Amino acid sequence: MAIPTKTLANGVEMPYLGLGVYKMEDREEALNAISTALKLGYRAIDTAALYNNEREVGEAIRASGIPREEIFVTTKVWNSDQGYDETLRAFETSLQKLGLDYVDLYLTHWPVEDKFVDTYRAIERLYEEKLIRVPGVSNHHQQHLEKIFAKANVKPMVNQVECHPYLQQDELRAFCAEHNIAVTAWAPIGKGRILDDGTLVKLAEKHGKTPAQIVLRWHYQNDTITIPKSVRPSRIAENMQIFDFELSDEDMSAIKALNKNERFGQNPDNFHFDF
Repeated sequence: MAIPTKTLANGVEMPYLGLGVYKMEDREEALNAISTALKLGYRAIDTAALYNNEREVGEAIRASGIPREEIFVTTKVWNSDQGYDETLRAFETSLQKLGLDYVDLYLTHWPVEDKFVDTYRAIERLYEEKLIRVPGVSNHHQQHLEKIFAKANVKPMVNQVECHPYLQQDELRAFCAEHNIAVTAWAPIGKGRILDDGTLVKLAEKHGKTPAQIVLRWHYQNDTITIPKSVRPSRIAENMQIFDFELSDEDMSAIKALNKNERFGQNPDNFHFDF
């Protein structure tokens, strides 16, 4: 079945479910995972300069035989390449590695202090030049978005952030909704660490689904795009089987009650990377 899409601020359709390819650095593993996903009906792939697999993403897309315009490709500018001119150069490198004429969605990976506004201005320019279809950001809190709004002609249309039942990001999601910014959840199933939660296990039994499918369905009903990562064909297939059932209001409330504001990744206010 076709994966439903969300209409972004400029009318572009973005699939509600895509394949995340973080940490797929083994060439064959990456090619197999992406090819499997495309064969199963996925039409969105989320990569980044940091992931070191943009070449494989492009290769798998070309080998799939699926028309380019049917596949939604996201990539991101890494922290060490931020700033206005640097971002334009980084994009050029990503485009070359992907072997594509354009990217569907280009994101600032993290809001590097004193640089993220200029980085986004470069993304805006790429949008104006039609090298990207959608301008966006990742890991931006409300205060980061407000700084961008003060300088930008076009607001970001997507914000990709850590989001799962233990970190629900209600305020940030409401702020984004108010400004017509779609939210994509990374680590949508909490890096797998939340799947033995009693509430999720019970809901899985009730619906004849897995806890991961319950969580992905919860995101979908919350109007959140997800990019679960997996290299296992069975899991890639399982993650897609979330459009044939519905969580009740009671189910949604039960999951809402799980929020602990617990992060499994870094906080955009004080992130640091040792590589």
